[in-house]
Amino acid sequence: MDIRIIFKYYLPHLKKYKKITSFVFASYSLAVVGSGMVAPILYKRIMDIVSGGGNSAEVSTALINTVLVLGGVLILYNLFYRIADYTMTHSQSHMLKDVADDAFARVERHSYEFFSNTFTGTLVAKVRRYINAFETIYDQFVFAVWMNGLSLLFGLAVLAYFSWPLGTVLLVWLVLYIGITALFVKKKMKKDLLTAEANSMTTGVLSDTITNILNVKMFASHTRELSYFTEATDLEEKRRRDAWYFQNTQFLFQGYFIALFEFAGMFAAVHLWLNGLISAGTIILMQIYIFTSFDVVWNIGRNSAKVMRALAEAKEMVDIFEKPVAVKDPQNPEKCKISEGEIKIKNISFLYGEDEGEGTAVFKKFSLHIASGEKVGLVGPSGAGKSTVTKLLLRFADVQEGKILIDGQDISRITQSDLRSKIAYVPQDPILFHRTLRENISYSNPQATEKEIISAAKRSHSHEFIKSFSKGYDTYVGERGVKLSGGERQRVAIARAMLKGAPVLILDEATSSLDSISEHHIQEAFDELMKGRTTLVIAHRLSTIQKMDRIIVFDKGAVVEDGTHKKLIAKKGLYYRLWKQQSHGFMGEQ
Repeated sequence: MDIRIIFKYYLPHLKKYKKITSFVFASYSLAVVGSGMVAPILYKRIMDIVSGGGNSAEVSTALINTVLVLGGVLILYNLFYRIADYTMTHSQSHMLKDVADDAFARVERHSYEFFSNTFTGTLVAKVRRYINAFETIYDQFVFAVWMNGLSLLFGLAVLAYFSWPLGTVLLVWLVLYIGITALFVKKKMKKDLLTAEANSMTTGVLSDTITNILNVKMFASHTRELSYFTEATDLEEKRRRDAWYFQNTQFLFQGYFIALFEFAGMFAAVHLWLNGLISAGTIILMQIYIFTSFDVVWNIGRNSAKVMRALAEAKEMVDIFEKPVAVKDPQNPEKCKISEGEIKIKNISFLYGEDEGEGTAVFKKFSLHIASGEKVGLVGPSGAGKSTVTKLLLRFADVQEGKILIDGQDISRITQSDLRSKIAYVPQDPILFHRTLRENISYSNPQATEKEIISAAKRSHSHEFIKSFSKGYDTYVGERGVKLSGGERQRVAIARAMLKGAPVLILDEATSSLDSISEHHIQEAFDELMKGRTTLVIAHRLSTIQKMDRIIVFDKGAVVEDGTHKKLIAKKGLYYRLWKQQSHGFMGEQ
């Protein structure tokens, strides 16, 4: 794993707060100098004074003065610690917000197809872990690397100053310990990556099952879904246990290696004291640094495991960041000129799955012209290409060849936001935000007035059921609009499209969830909505498109019939056969 790629995304957030971050490091450095360097020297001096014997006024004064200085040092280095803590809390909270905002922006750039092929729960889990990983890595760098590193450095310097043999022993041991620990960490990184991957899969299966809980209950498939979930958790448990066992082996090694040094270091110190080469205070100094070093290197081993796990979790999200965005805005976009809605599709070729190396061709040199203000129905068997046309118009995907023009402007030359602001789209299965009905209706036009919102709701026949709720337009609809029926969700989506007022309107079987009476009323609203707008209606219920200006029949990525309802019926081709299969349509039409 190339750690540099991960830090490419993290470092800008650190650089943004580089002054306050520098202050944090400086404060912690002063605190470590006091606690890891000055205080131990003062403890050594106190021990040397006490062990030197005597009770003269000079000795007493020296001892009292040293203790007073020690008290001042204790107060100062604790003050520096607390200043650094509060400063770090302030800056890190801002950094985490920036990391979260940046992650959202980067993920949101991906195409509609990316989200269609990705578990929602898995993606959410990866984003959360990416944010938490930044906090873990930052904390460990400050505390485990910077502060512990300074503690070891100061310890070595002080110990070598008073006894270079003891300093040499400590240095050799530290080099060996850190080197061998690094080998453990490198191998454990691979295990952590596998564990993170398994955890993401478990989260994805859980999210998918909960999202489809109605199906689970309707088909009484609790046992089957539990089996799927336990398969995922079995794999996760195996990989997690494997990583933990390896970590325990690492701790076993560290424990014995530390114990060996504790014995060897103390043996060397006693030997030097017996030979009059060091003072009793130096033995105390040695003991302080032995325990300090033990604590530091033990934490290095334990915290390195946390860092490696955090890096593994961050890598999952970084892989998504590094994944090429399928649909991109032009570097120098043109100003959007769409106002009338004339659509020209010129010699386009399009296939699905091109990124994976295997594509399914939908269109080859396909062309189509829809005049401004024209109402067109798109029909045909499943997979014929009618829905793909709307996806390409909305730039949910891009053509491989040819171009699509609206009002003479190539839609690939303007931003996706500008393009979609000119197209109102009502999908077959609308998904609502867990927000109020007012917010969901006005989502297409946040500046809409209360009067405009209510007007759109009335025209879509949403107002009737909205006013039946105790909180009216302030009613929350639940996740994905689960508190509303399918027909109610559809009517809210229609109201949203009405409020947008775009020159191009796309209806993807927009009345499929409505009963016949509601459909009749809403069809009247659609007739009003379509005036002056170019309208494309994807229809499976052919009764809904009889009055269209044109009906275009697709089959295998080509237009096989084009004309009015009456002309196509008279022709007795594919449209006629589809019409006959629906028993002359719905609602009793002939």
